[in-house]
Amino acid sequence: MADLMAESQFQTLRNRFKKDAEFLLRGVSDDDNGEKSSEDKEVKPLPRINRHSIFWIIAAAGLTYYLDFFTVIMVDESIKSWWFNVGVVLLAVSLGLALYCILYLDWFCGIQQYDEEYPALAPITTAVFIAASCSFNIALWPVWSIFTPIILFTQFMGVLMLISMLG
Repeated sequence: MADLMAESQFQTLRNRFKKDAEFLLRGVSDDDNGEKSSEDKEVKPLPRINRHSIFWIIAAAGLTYYLDFFTVIMVDESIKSWWFNVGVVLLAVSLGLALYCILYLDWFCGIQQYDEEYPALAPITTAVFIAASCSFNIALWPVWSIFTPIILFTQFMGVLMLISMLG
């Protein structure tokens, strides 16, 4: 009889832990009853247009204009063309992988958490982009010397902020 009683108590305890586990997996505790806290209700997403986004876009546009960026890239003979071409190819691969993730996996297939489904995509894309930035720094170093990483970083941030405002 005591064995049956212990088994019944064990079953009750097991059911209780199972119920608590389901609530934890759903992110709801026993006393919430599906209601959000006042903090959760008040949290709003950050606006797309903000001061630091505008700063980076204006800084990138200003550098592009005052350095005559595209003309220098097309005409200047001191650019190491082999490294520049490697950088262009790596940047194209990086952008292709990013577009694959955003356009195809997220929008077309509806996979919101593509980094969980395809865990290698984000590190590969990041590594390819870092290799591209290193190639561009090596290629453009003869033109702008010590300012090359700063110029390229500003250009990158400006494009990134512009894309984030559009998307």
